Amino acid sequence: MPASAPRPDIPETGDPRILVVGSGWRFLSGISYYTCRLSNALAGRYDVGVILMRRLLPARLYPGRDRVGHRLSDLGYDPRVRVFDGVDWWGVPSLARAIGFLREYRPDVLVLQWWTGAVLHSYLVLVLAARRLGIRVIVEFHEVQDTGELRHRWAAGYVRSAIRPLLSRTDGVIVHSDFDRRAVRESYRLDGVPDEIALHGPFDHHLPETAEPADADSPVRLLFFGTIRPYKGLEDLVEAFELLGPEYHLTVVGETWEGWTLPVRMIAESPCRDRITLVNRYVTDAEVNVYFGAADVVVLPYRRSSASGPLHIAMSHGLPVVVTAVGGLVEAAEAYTGTVLVPPAAPGALADGIERAAGLTGRRHADPSSWERTVDAYARLLKRIGERDQESATSSNQTVPRLSPDLR
Repeated sequence: MPASAPRPDIPETGDPRILVVGSGWRFLSGISYYTCRLSNALAGRYDVGVILMRRLLPARLYPGRDRVGHRLSDLGYDPRVRVFDGVDWWGVPSLARAIGFLREYRPDVLVLQWWTGAVLHSYLVLVLAARRLGIRVIVEFHEVQDTGELRHRWAAGYVRSAIRPLLSRTDGVIVHSDFDRRAVRESYRLDGVPDEIALHGPFDHHLPETAEPADADSPVRLLFFGTIRPYKGLEDLVEAFELLGPEYHLTVVGETWEGWTLPVRMIAESPCRDRITLVNRYVTDAEVNVYFGAADVVVLPYRRSSASGPLHIAMSHGLPVVVTAVGGLVEAAEAYTGTVLVPPAAPGALADGIERAAGLTGRRHADPSSWERTVDAYARLLKRIGERDQESATSSNQTVPRLSPDLR
């Protein structure tokens, strides 16, 4: 069955019913985890359903094509969340079934996770169906547009033009930082559309039962984790590592995307190769726990970024993290006591930051992030949308809609 059965034990409340649309498990990525964690968090306060984008594009075009369809994650949806799994890129018959699920579930709000243009045509159909049913639409931006898509003029042009009819039917926007808020406003001119900042919640589902302690005489264990892409800056870390002494060891765990093989070649040719461990693939949740549990410092040398799942895994583990001061990462990490911020594309400064972070080891740093805070941001946005609806209904003598602020 593509959709989970209704839960008759969920009481009807005055709060809105929310339907989240996001990445499924077949094309596993950070957005798959985020969609699940967000939906589970919202289910603590609202009646929540999910439509999963199952097959994003032809598998041969996906950078992680060899793992498509393999279950690498142990995470699952809360039993309170109704799940439709899912929509395929070619649409027939999955998209019609998704619309049937939408009509049956009858949410008050449709929440779209935006991260790639591959889902845009499906999102447009879902939004048109939702608006015909009087359902409000919220778009949560993980970035303005995928960096890999931006490299292709046709893909960038398609998204910029085709996203306009979707955003013209959007009632509210969620972003993860003030940096992203400015970027979305400048890119899409969403005049008058209310927005809220919802800082990324913790990725504390990646936690080992016990961390692997370091011996007093063992090297400082550095970890780079995540897909290897041009904007991730791994080549800067390899250069920085060669500036450090023999008391450091580096583990690189990540799958190569976009044909970006330069960092892997640099590792193979590095004079410090014997102190570098390379795991050049997408790893399971159990392996994630092992690698973070065995690390002393996490290093994320991004050259640009709106958000970072590995950053939140590192903070959930309480590890010191060296992260570049780019995009939304500053706001995501600035309240964390284990953060060392460094400039991007500067191997010397990165090496200095790693040495500073080594001085922060030996204690667990408290993760300031919270899914409750994320849900609060949604509540604020729903209230603002409700206030607008109430004003519109009052001016036209219509019935006050369900999203009115007195139902908060």
